[in-house]
Amino acid sequence: MATFVDRVTLHVRAGHGGHGCVSVRREKFKPLAGPDGGNGGDGGDIVLVADAQETTLLPYHRRPHRTSDNGGPGMGDNRSGFSGGDLILPVPIGTVVRDAEGVELADLAEPGMSIVIAPGGQGGLGNASLATTKRKAPGFALLGTLGWEGDILLELKTVADVALVGFPSAGKSSLIAAISAAKPKIADYPFTTLHPNLGVVESGESRFTVADVPGLIEGASEGKGLGLEFLRHVERCSALLHVLDCATLEPGRDPLSDLDVILGELAQYPVPKGQMPLLERPQLVALNKVDVPEGRDLADMVRPELEARGYRVFEISAVSREGLRQLTFALAELVERDRAARIAESATRERIVIRPRAVDAVDFTVTAEGTHEGTIYRVRGAKPERWVQQTDFTNDEAVGYLADRLAKLGVERELFAKGAVAGATVVIGGRDGMVFDWEPTLTSAAELMTAPRGTDARLDALNRPTTSQRRQSYKERMDAKTEARAELEREREAGIYSGEDE
Repeated sequence: MATFVDRVTLHVRAGHGGHGCVSVRREKFKPLAGPDGGNGGDGGDIVLVADAQETTLLPYHRRPHRTSDNGGPGMGDNRSGFSGGDLILPVPIGTVVRDAEGVELADLAEPGMSIVIAPGGQGGLGNASLATTKRKAPGFALLGTLGWEGDILLELKTVADVALVGFPSAGKSSLIAAISAAKPKIADYPFTTLHPNLGVVESGESRFTVADVPGLIEGASEGKGLGLEFLRHVERCSALLHVLDCATLEPGRDPLSDLDVILGELAQYPVPKGQMPLLERPQLVALNKVDVPEGRDLADMVRPELEARGYRVFEISAVSREGLRQLTFALAELVERDRAARIAESATRERIVIRPRAVDAVDFTVTAEGTHEGTIYRVRGAKPERWVQQTDFTNDEAVGYLADRLAKLGVERELFAKGAVAGATVVIGGRDGMVFDWEPTLTSAAELMTAPRGTDARLDALNRPTTSQRRQSYKERMDAKTEARAELEREREAGIYSGEDE
């Protein structure tokens, strides 16, 4: 059974917004006292929070599907629906959040950092909120929008000050158990740690964390063994400590060759942009197992060669604790130096400027797309797509309200500019967007209509006569009546018709 997980795909669905309510207040002697439909409640968000008490992503490996609460629908008497509760998901410090395409969304490297990975849906407005001086009693309400749904990738990168690297069975787990309170698995037979171990070390007035990374072998960068699977846990470290086994019984191995192999594998690991490569960070060498006579002799032999390469070397024993005090003080010195450099860097770091949205920013785009069925015009934008979700297409008045909103936004003007004609296919949204057979603007005077609630006379028949046509018809009728009177007058003068009843 897995006990440590550092990569998880989380399937999330935020709560949907509640629908607005259509209601008309009725009182004694006031059968229609005005609209009183309440608004729908907002859906709950899904939030990730960096928590120092969490050490693994195992809970999300076992339960990868997470859902927040939906918002409640609005009710009459101006009662709004309840808002869905947010779902707070604690994750270990050092969790990197990415979307399904691998784009980094956030790096939760500090306690308390949070990010909303799935915003909840927006509650719909009730007809009381939609009422205006011109539309006094709307017969429709807006629907709640859907909450965000999709996949989120979580990757844990342990936040440690010092990384212990070395071959399997070099004594890294024994060392971290000796210098901290960590209790990793240790045995008297060769094996490799299967997940990173963290330990907190106190040396003088300094306190720092040490990460025991599973052993590397030659060819790890090509996928052999555990490969570079766990090196992400040392990306944030201040220093590297090479733990070399001076008492190995494997043929062809010695501390110098082990170090060369580890350095070659570390050089193959690509660190994220902006971070210092692993081999350019401060490095110390610990010659372990000097409590064994053969190990001490080998350590005395290789130490001059390592110091000639520029390394600071310590002869230690995780069993007898020899040399551990000097080693921890040296590591604390490197960690404190790195912390001071980071503080100085943060003081001169460029400030982040958040600029407000421009007043003339484009709210939507219209693109013409060629398909086997002809040209379609696709409208994309947060506002048009949200408005379509909020529209009840079984209610003609709601459809008319949507047409008014799109016209005021300038969608129809842009459709004309792109060459759309009456009857053209218009899609608002992406692949699953709403498809319309576009008719140019009927009128944007929905507020002036006196049609029954829930109806829109503009949608009855699109071939109704225009004002000029009605004026022309009226003139023709008046001309016909004038001609008929003139004909009767001529008949009277000719004696054909006297105008008196027989």
